[in-house]
Amino acid sequence: MQTIQANGYSVLFGEKEYETLNDFIATNNYSSLFILVDSHTNELCLLRFLSFLATDKTIEIIEIESGETEKNISTCVEIWSVLTELGADRKTLMLNIGGGVITDIGGFVASTFKRGIDFINIPTTLLAMVDASIGGKNGVDLGNLKNQIGVINVPKTVLIDTEYLSTLPQNEMRSGLAEMLKHGLIFDANYWAQFKDLSQTDFADFDSLIHRSIEIKNEIVMQDPTENGIRKALNFGHTLGHAIESYFLENETKKTLLHGEAIAAGMVLESYISWQKGLLTQEEYNEIKKTINAIFETILFEENDLPPIFDLLIHDKKNEYGKIQFALLDGIGKIKINQEVDNELIIKSFADYKK
Repeated sequence: MQTIQANGYSVLFGEKEYETLNDFIATNNYSSLFILVDSHTNELCLLRFLSFLATDKTIEIIEIESGETEKNISTCVEIWSVLTELGADRKTLMLNIGGGVITDIGGFVASTFKRGIDFINIPTTLLAMVDASIGGKNGVDLGNLKNQIGVINVPKTVLIDTEYLSTLPQNEMRSGLAEMLKHGLIFDANYWAQFKDLSQTDFADFDSLIHRSIEIKNEIVMQDPTENGIRKALNFGHTLGHAIESYFLENETKKTLLHGEAIAAGMVLESYISWQKGLLTQEEYNEIKKTINAIFETILFEENDLPPIFDLLIHDKKNEYGKIQFALLDGIGKIKINQEVDNELIIKSFADYKK
């Protein structure tokens, strides 16, 4: 699969690219290597990675617990402390092996330790491959608020090895699929069409679908690295999706949602809003809702769930001057950013979602 050139780094594909990775490490003469994993990737993925890693440099492994609840500043402090205790310096390289939590927090830790050390992402989940590890966003949650603290700083490279996907349960694969669906909806109607009937999708060629998804995100990020304009398109489904995800994370009576599960609901809700604002046809909206609902279970919302979800909306990072900003579909394959939506229409979107 062809290498994708991003802003200041490359996205490498396939087993043979471990040689490229080894050459990069040798050429840059790093003083030591620190590998960040969580408890799952330590058990299921690290051995495969180490079997391809060829270096005489000192290697240290840092393991954290798995899950979104670990993506906080306290975990960063623990990692910074370990780096310090084990003698990491400005010429240390950090290798982040895991899903979106690991690439987000690993990139943030590396970007801030001693004012910045190099890091490389090796994503092991579908979500991290097509979204979290690409584009240079690194950070942590603030309480239950998603990604409130962070920096935009690109890795030295990203290595995509889809063999790691064999370690994932079905719900984690679906979670990543949500971002792939989003990429089609906002940018490429032909790509979206490949997912309209999953029974007709050739998953033998799934690597090419992953490759195209990364291409789409990269094309958008290349135009707007710091999210002042078109990069906001990538937030389609995330304004409501992140609020839903945060609410279900903090509420002990609710089952915690995977990121993609919340974003799938957010895409249906925001597609309804797009339709009601005259940006989508009813047929397009019905197609989107039918396709997403065929893949993801409908989330049960009670009437008393909406006020706290609305309260969380104000913390969305796209908001400006206290106003909630949405990225809405302008037909399938196109997007309109900086769209204001009133609460009455959001309430209607939840009512329609339940149908």
